[in-house]
Amino acid sequence: MWRRNIARSAASAAAASTLQRSRWFSAAIPGPCIVHKRGADILHDPWFNKDTGFPLTERDRLGLRGLLPPRVISFEHQYARFMESYRSLEKNTLGQPDSSVSLSKWRILNRLHDRNETLYYRVLIDNIKDFSPIIYTPTVGLVCQNYSGLFRRPRGMYFSAKDKGEMMSMIYNWPAHQVDMIVITDGSRILGLGDLGVQGIGIAIGKLDMYVAAAGINPQRILPIMLDVGTNNQRLLEDRLYLGLRQPRLEGEEYLSVVDELMEAIFTRWPKAVVQFEDFQMKWAFETLQRYRKKFCMFNDDIQGTAGVALAGLLGTVRAQGRPLTDFVNQKIVVVGAGSAGIGVLNMAAQAVSRMAGNTGASTNHQFYLLDKDGLITKERKNIDPAAAPFAKGPGEIEGLREGASLLEVVKKVKPHVLLGLSGVGGVFNEEVLKAMRESDSTKPAIFAMSNPTMNAECTPADAFKHAGENIVFASGSPFANVDLGNGKVGHVNQANNMYLFPGIGLGTLLSGAHFISDGMLQAASECLASYMSDEETQNGILYPSVNSIRHITAEVGAAVLRAAVAEELAEGHGDVGPQELKHMSKEETVEYITRNMWFPVYSPLVHEK
Repeated sequence: MWRRNIARSAASAAAASTLQRSRWFSAAIPGPCIVHKRGADILHDPWFNKDTGFPLTERDRLGLRGLLPPRVISFEHQYARFMESYRSLEKNTLGQPDSSVSLSKWRILNRLHDRNETLYYRVLIDNIKDFSPIIYTPTVGLVCQNYSGLFRRPRGMYFSAKDKGEMMSMIYNWPAHQVDMIVITDGSRILGLGDLGVQGIGIAIGKLDMYVAAAGINPQRILPIMLDVGTNNQRLLEDRLYLGLRQPRLEGEEYLSVVDELMEAIFTRWPKAVVQFEDFQMKWAFETLQRYRKKFCMFNDDIQGTAGVALAGLLGTVRAQGRPLTDFVNQKIVVVGAGSAGIGVLNMAAQAVSRMAGNTGASTNHQFYLLDKDGLITKERKNIDPAAAPFAKGPGEIEGLREGASLLEVVKKVKPHVLLGLSGVGGVFNEEVLKAMRESDSTKPAIFAMSNPTMNAECTPADAFKHAGENIVFASGSPFANVDLGNGKVGHVNQANNMYLFPGIGLGTLLSGAHFISDGMLQAASECLASYMSDEETQNGILYPSVNSIRHITAEVGAAVLRAAVAEELAEGHGDVGPQELKHMSKEETVEYITRNMWFPVYSPLVHEK
């Protein structure tokens, strides 16, 4: 079950490079695309618009002659022209505040997105390491905070509390006949920024951009959805530019009835779609996951995606210590943050311990410690959240510690192998806490500062290596640069971001035809990521691969999810590929099947049909 490393030879890297070059310079003509528009309507539709790239013959048959400058500009030249504009922007904004620069970069990318989706996604795929921090975390948090002021044109669908009783008909207003991937948010807990109401639509858009770039989901088959049930953010309610409902959030059964109606509408029209819940506040994140996961094909990325990425990193940490993966059952882990993400990580880690204990005969008692804003959570805690209760420590388990003990007290007493933060509180891993990690029982302790965006990271990598020592393993949720330790040594910064998993989970589920996403499918995704890096890389503190390899990673993760669905007899096939064909695919064939079904942006000939 705990697979060995996936070999990634120079030959495979060369093959990937050759594939990219062949796509760029290929003379093969892609299949035609049928359109039901002509003239200016084509130019105003970013799905079909090619700007000055329409050939003369296409301009004639689509009624575009005279609506564009006469020169035809090739796709490659359009690409180069955009990149030149982007680099010019970078040069001209040197020395300006980071937030202003990030928003300027987002605007130039967003304008391209609004105008020409094919070129936009090609630019994004080829420059994913540079552009993912702009369209996704950390800049997406800034975008959501300012979304009402940045809004220029709608993207996705908006359902509100005022639409109750109308959602089944509203869903047919979306123009695409087929939708494969949907991301829904209610805006109640955007990253670590709290309730942003309708402005949370930005996170759904950013996630789906990553689905297109990393998983090759066809952008004509994605749908970001904002479920606006009001906001409790007083600043937004008083903001004259705010675009959402000006009312407090719905609660209780009234809230759930609205979500129920939306889910029924979605799966009535698109019964084979995969739905990701994103940035719901903790009480609704767990409630909706349990309510829908056995009824619809859905998952919650904050609970399950974050947990999978964290577990992959935790298993990598064991490998970094030079120990077998089964030693994970002995790891002492302190988790700071008892929200949906933190508890999701502990749930998946506990499942891993249970599986390993079953294989080794070891005890299933895990050594996990959970803290929230009130300190260590014990069984003495009053009004303890039911989701946190399984991880509350009893009196006999915390000798020398008390209910509500501080983080510093816990670290000093427990001497954990791993300190993991999903608190949303920037700087909570302060100098004292980090120095206390020097006394860890591990020869190579790990510090995971996973909160997003950057300002909410529990500590910076520079502080971690400075105070906790150079022999640590470090991971963060948002991107940071590696740390120069002097004498030619480098402190590697791992980005423990969900983008390594959720695209593969979505794509693998879609192509398997599974009607729901099982724990086994999610565990397969995490195990695949955990085994991706070589032993040499993990021992050097590198737990996660380069973002530049995101499509290859997604193909491997997606194939692992598909194989798990087949093994659990959940796979019903997709398109022309039935369950029996999936069942008889080898491991290599499943990867090839996943890769073959990834959309890649090229200009297709457009053919008008009335």
